Amino acid sequence: MNRYRTHTCNDLREGDVGKTVKLAGWVHRKRDHGNLLFVDIRDHYGVTQLVMESGSDSFPVLDKARPETVVCVAGRVVARSKETINDELPTGRIEVRVDRVEVLSEAEELPLQVFGDQVYPEETRLRYRFLDLRRDALHRNIVLRAKVIARIRELMTAAGFMEFQTPILTASSPEGARDFLVPSRLHPGKFYALPQAPQQFKQLIMVAGFDRYFQIAPCFRDEDARADRSPGEFYQLDVEMSFVEQEDVFSAIEPVLAQIFKEFSNRRVPEPFPRIPYAESLLKYGSDKPDLRNPIQIADVTAAFKDSGFSIFARAIEKGAVVRAIPAPGAADRPRSFFDKMNDWAKGEGAPGLGYIIFAADEAKGPIAKQLDAARLKLIQDAAGIGPGDGVFFACDKAPTAAKLAGAARTRVGEDLGVIAKDEYRLCWITDFPFYEYDEEEKKVVFSHNPFSMPQGGLEALASKPPLEIKAHQYDVVCNGIELCSGAIRNHRPDIMVKAFEIAGYTAADVEQRFGGLLNAFRFGAPPHGGLAPGIDRIVMLLADEANLREVILFPMNQRAEDLMMGAPAEVLPRQLRELHLRVALPEPKKS
Repeated sequence: MNRYRTHTCNDLREGDVGKTVKLAGWVHRKRDHGNLLFVDIRDHYGVTQLVMESGSDSFPVLDKARPETVVCVAGRVVARSKETINDELPTGRIEVRVDRVEVLSEAEELPLQVFGDQVYPEETRLRYRFLDLRRDALHRNIVLRAKVIARIRELMTAAGFMEFQTPILTASSPEGARDFLVPSRLHPGKFYALPQAPQQFKQLIMVAGFDRYFQIAPCFRDEDARADRSPGEFYQLDVEMSFVEQEDVFSAIEPVLAQIFKEFSNRRVPEPFPRIPYAESLLKYGSDKPDLRNPIQIADVTAAFKDSGFSIFARAIEKGAVVRAIPAPGAADRPRSFFDKMNDWAKGEGAPGLGYIIFAADEAKGPIAKQLDAARLKLIQDAAGIGPGDGVFFACDKAPTAAKLAGAARTRVGEDLGVIAKDEYRLCWITDFPFYEYDEEEKKVVFSHNPFSMPQGGLEALASKPPLEIKAHQYDVVCNGIELCSGAIRNHRPDIMVKAFEIAGYTAADVEQRFGGLLNAFRFGAPPHGGLAPGIDRIVMLLADEANLREVILFPMNQRAEDLMMGAPAEVLPRQLRELHLRVALPEPKKS
């Protein structure tokens, strides 16, 4: 028999009545009813109610035990009376009448309570994360995470993928976010970098002749925190495949993602995932991360306002602006304040405003409607797919700015009108990303996404097309407005890679110096290959219905990339710096 328990705190049922058992766990909750003491004992698996009479020799021990004290109890399983049955608990039809109690570890006064739903400051929760993790919701999230990762491994292995581990200490990359650098003791003045992703290594795995690779990979990026991005480190399902085109990658990974979202939720997961070109996504949804649960689609109505009587938009169009229409289905019966509040919201977002038209049953209403003839109003209705009873808002600006405002307005209108489906996971592929973009600050052409991607049209496109017209074999997976991952068909030819980097301002020598390991491997026969890397943290965040990644990570850092529990980052001893041949050059204190 186990020294501490015969059963877990979730095992006992009515069929166990009469058994003598031992349980071990934390004192979760206590209720003193005079001559009877009721105590809920909790372990990883669940909760069981204990009951002890005041005359018992062990009564003072359990009576004095603070919440979260760890105890081992022995007693007999009895059925609860009908009026005390709690069917919300799996063990809610029984209780254990305790004969003996052993305190295994006493708890001091708690800085945060485990029982209940009291809200605590983030600093308290992170400093005492081991206590926070005992709370039901967070504990459940971490268990969910473990189950999701285990199931992903099963599905990937069943699909013919093999799991390999790539190096953690590697070379610094000039692309992407800042690296975390690790000084080398054996090579003074030189540094390793923690991998931002196993990008080059997984490509080298394909060059080495392995056909299908995956890894639950840790990635490290020295970047600021966001609600959907953890500072410092994160995990991703890293995937690469040989001898594939874009649709081959989609066909392999889409069933895995769909299965995970189906198995770990009660929500609908429509299949197949739509394929939406980047330009179309910006037009229809105002974002390359569309939330398809929202049925509202943005439309281009520039033609309806060009040379029109509504001079504000007409003059802006002459200067290169566009007009995007955001339908508000069924909003014609909303009070005027609904439309005014949207206009005020847009001003709060830094826009001049958000014009609108109300298409009532008999006429079009609003300041803009008065400036447009019937033909232009009909053009707007046809383009936006609206009719009598609907409203429509307008965003007028240069295309990128108009898209951003229209996308945010689409979300707000959808929320206000209650048309966003809450019981679905709507996943989609965003495809055909531009290979290059123009950096206004640097005044030059730069890579827009992944420099290792294959440009559509290959070497011929690089040689003959304007850079900003070249698209890449790059794609994202988006779920409910959150980007789960990016991926691409890789550039596996040295000549195409050198030319692609040349357009972005790199010389052949630069490419050789920075990516020599990968480039050299490609010279010895590289298969066409591609992959992607869905974020584990984001997948679990969506499945747990949480708004912040910290709720699905065991030991997250705070917004300032600090581990309050372990005290990292921290100063090190002078001896350690000497061994690494380093000196610390602290920044000058800011003048007040």
